[in-house]
Amino acid sequence: MSDDVPNQASPPRRIKSFVKRAGRMGSGQIRALQELAPKYALPFQPSRPDWDAVFGRSAPRVLEIGSGMGDATAKIAAALPHIDFIACEVHEAGVGALLQRIEEAGLRNLRVIQHDAVEVLEQMVAPQSLHGVHLFFPDPWHKKRHHKRRLVQGPFIAQLMQFIAPGGYFHAATDWQPYAEQMLEVLSAEPLLENTAAGYAETPAYRPQTKFEARGLRLGHGVWDLVFRRRS
Repeated sequence: MSDDVPNQASPPRRIKSFVKRAGRMGSGQIRALQELAPKYALPFQPSRPDWDAVFGRSAPRVLEIGSGMGDATAKIAAALPHIDFIACEVHEAGVGALLQRIEEAGLRNLRVIQHDAVEVLEQMVAPQSLHGVHLFFPDPWHKKRHHKRRLVQGPFIAQLMQFIAPGGYFHAATDWQPYAEQMLEVLSAEPLLENTAAGYAETPAYRPQTKFEARGLRLGHGVWDLVFRRRS
């Protein structure tokens, strides 16, 4: 039976922040996973680490859901050295690439977890402990029958509110207008969030343009940023 056909006997679909896809890894990424992961990566664990000990200080923390190949992630961490970043990415190639960037830039405020961000939040993050959450260019699941797989939906955003501190923020970006419209509707409906703009936000200065984004803009695609703040 197709998983697109409801089955009354099946349990509710669990929220996931990713879809697992095969990908090739370069020799540098493989080497980074072997040599740099002990320095800059944390294994997933079903308990909360001492984050102050992990970063060697107490500072505001931002979690990124799906850091991809890590270019924007590393640039943001370099631009905001007073903030500590936790990057969640499931694909080994992306993790390896980000580890290389951390080493090359000497970033002390960025750590990587190769695991589903939803489970990282549930198991490794204390309630109301995050200064912010980033979600840049998530899979838009273009086909209508796949829209239920989109991450930004009411139940997930309600769950996310458990972990963002009052005054903290959620920043999402997408180049798929129908998903942007859904995000705006879902986020506007969450009572614990308030929009920082009248609709879509100007791209914050800290978010660099990605290669993926630049290619889309050359093809005439739009890009929509949404920045919402958690109410006190």
